[in-house]
Parts: sequence; structure tokens; C-alpha cells
Amino acid sequence: MAIVNNRLTEEQYEQNFGDIHPPFVNRDAAQVEASRCLYCYDAPCTKSCPTTIDIPKFIRQITTDNLKGSAHTILSANILGGGCSKVCPVEKLCEGSCVYHLLGEPPIPIAKLQRFSTEKAIAEKWPLFRRKPAKNKKVAVVGAGPAGLSCAHALSREGVEVTIYEKESKGGGLMTYGVAAYKVSPQFCEEEVDFITSLGGITIRYNTELGKTVSLHELQQQYDAVYLGVGVGLTRQLGVPGEELTGVEEAIRFIYDIRTKGYPSVPVGDKVAVIGLGMTAIDAATQAKRLGASEVTILYRRTQEEMPCTEAELNQAKLDGCRIIWLAAPHEIRGVDGQVTELMGRRMQLGEPDASGRQTPVETGETFSLDVDMVIKATGQLPFEELINQCQLENRNGRVTTNHGCATNLRGVFAGGDCVNGGKEVVDAVQAGKDGAQAILSFLQIL
Repeated sequence: MAIVNNRLTEEQYEQNFGDIHPPFVNRDAAQVEASRCLYCYDAPCTKSCPTTIDIPKFIRQITTDNLKGSAHTILSANILGGGCSKVCPVEKLCEGSCVYHLLGEPPIPIAKLQRFSTEKAIAEKWPLFRRKPAKNKKVAVVGAGPAGLSCAHALSREGVEVTIYEKESKGGGLMTYGVAAYKVSPQFCEEEVDFITSLGGITIRYNTELGKTVSLHELQQQYDAVYLGVGVGLTRQLGVPGEELTGVEEAIRFIYDIRTKGYPSVPVGDKVAVIGLGMTAIDAATQAKRLGASEVTILYRRTQEEMPCTEAELNQAKLDGCRIIWLAAPHEIRGVDGQVTELMGRRMQLGEPDASGRQTPVETGETFSLDVDMVIKATGQLPFEELINQCQLENRNGRVTTNHGCATNLRGVFAGGDCVNGGKEVVDAVQAGKDGAQAILSFLQIL
């Protein structure tokens, strides 16, 4: 067994990584679905959206052929509403709350309608927003991910000059570098960033990393306020023998390479094991299969009831031919001549609840083995603790500590998104950016 690349033809790659949720074919198709909406009073779908998009309103605007108004309703609440329509776990958010579930009927396809309203606005850069007069205030935003972009746009709309410092060569953060390619394309991510910055008053300095090419102290000296949206990104290690062998990869790096290097250039094993069952694990497993792996096995140390991914994501992995072994954890990775050849696992069972009330997996003593030539670690991400401590920010194991106003212990320095909450959904980061902008505007005495 050996890890190889370029297993498939160009046509096969294109088919495997094509849009998994195709848009409506035309306006009539969208309006038929939009007309099913009951326009609920005190709508549960809106309550379930972290950014509180007025969902009944934007759907009604679609039915009246007011596409520009519909896009404005969405993007006013969530400036990354286009991307979120492709990657949000809507099954547990808006669509999961649709009252049609109570009637035993399919829910309104909110995400698909949201995509219908936003894609044209983003592609054609409709001028939906105007900046207020300049306030002679400057703010630095660290990170051009969902939190940083959301914060920057909200600040710029109020007349604040914003400079975003981004360590990568492109903006978008997780949307651009950490999501399965069949969900959202790099081209769309770039268009969405361009749409956000087309407002004006937002400059992005790429290839500029906090703690290396620029310090927090320098930003504090040069700007009236600083917003940190640095996210998370350090993969939690397995802590088992053989983790250093060739063929053991981090899921985030694996997905990053798929997004940046192109499908034929990314090596993939023939028999792949993925450790974990969050959204990132699903993205890694399904993409390994779509890159040409003949077998992909997912190991999860708990049961299906405790899995962090959604039912829809799990079903996607199954449809792609991935196998799931429940109540299983890696014990040792073995290899020959430095290359992975075998994964040793242990069967688990759920024991006593921990402090959070969640049952703790414990070993049963039973073991098993898998013939593999690649192991992908998707066991969660850790905060950039060293960077946070270097910046002298109060934190809990690397997660930045803020008050209810998004303020850190350093005057004029605010933070939000994954670097504070430890890692939630893209839509949560967007709302964190909005909250951060409001806190900064209050701090600058603009509101």
C-alpha cells in the first residue's frame, strides 16, 4: 500500500467535487418553493439563526420578484449570507426549526432560497450598502475570516477606516481554506470577499501574521482599536505511538491542500482511516473518497447520539461509501519503513458522566486492527495558546477571555469568533464580528 496522487481523470475530479447542493434552475422554481412559506409570526426559523436574518421577509420578497430587496434583507443581518447558505448546518438551525416539521412535510428550503437571493448580488456586486461619512477613526482587524470580515464591514458602514491583517494570501478564513470543495468553491469565496470590500474603507494586508510580521503592540499604537478574529487551527494530537509516521495527516492540512493545490496534487491513501466525527472529519473522509481512496473508515469513540456532526453530514459520508465504526478509538499506528500500514484500535463503552454531564468513553479491553496506508486526524482544533500568551491576553487554555462587550483585558483590544468560543459555526463567527463592531463603535463613541 502506498499514498499516491492523481488517481482520477480530470472529468472524474470535476464530477466528484461539483456543487453538492445545486441552485434553483430558474426564478420560477425558487418562487414555487418560496410560496410555500407560511410567514410565521415570531418565526422559529429566524430565532434559530445566530445572525437573526428575517427569513420570512426575505422569502416574501422572493415571491414578489424583489431579489435585490431580498438580498439586502439577508446581507444586512449576515454579510456572509451567501457563503453561509452553502455551509451552514441548517438542519439544526433555521430549516430544523421550520413549522412544516410539525405538519409532517418537508421544511422550506431556506438555505437554497438564501443562495438564490445572494449569489447574483455577490457576482454582480450590487451596491446594497453605503458608507456613512468618515469618522476619522481607524481600526485594525486581525484575520480575514468570517468574524473579521463581518466586523470590518459593520465598522466601515459607520464610516470607520478598517485595515485587515491576514496571514494567508486570500481572505475568507475557514470558508476559503477549511471547508469541503464540493460545498463552496474557492472562486465563490474570492467573490464574496470582493463583495464585502467593495463597500470601501476596507483594506486587506495579506501574508501578514500576528506575532511574526506584526505585533499586537504595534497595532495598538497605530489604531484607535483592534479586533482579533484569529480563529483556531492547531490540531489536537492523538497521543498514540506511531503518530509521527508518514501517512498520518491532520484533517485541516489535508483540506487546506485540497483547496490550494488542486485535486491531482493532493496525495491520498488507498485505505484511509479518519479519527473523529465532527464536520471537519466528514469533510476529510468524503473528500478522501472523492480523491480516489478505495476504502475510508471513520472511527468515533462515542455513539451516534453523541456525534458532533449533523445527520445530513453523516448521511453524506455514508452515501460516499465511508464506513463508520462506533465506540472505537485509536490505540497505536504501525508502519513499515516509516510508512503507515496498520491502525490498532480499542473498543469503547460509555461510562460515568463527566462534569458537563456527557458520558465518558472507557476502554472495554477489546482490540481490533485496520489495514491502512493513511490516517487523518480530525479530533478537534486547539486555540493558538502561545500567540495569545505572547500578546498578554487573558485566556482560558488559549481561548481569549472577553467581557459581555467583546473587550479583552487590554484597553481598546476586542476579540470574537473561534478564538473566544473555541470553535463554532461560520454563522456564529459572523454574529461575533457584528457584536465586536458594536462594542468598538461604542468604545469610539460613534454610536
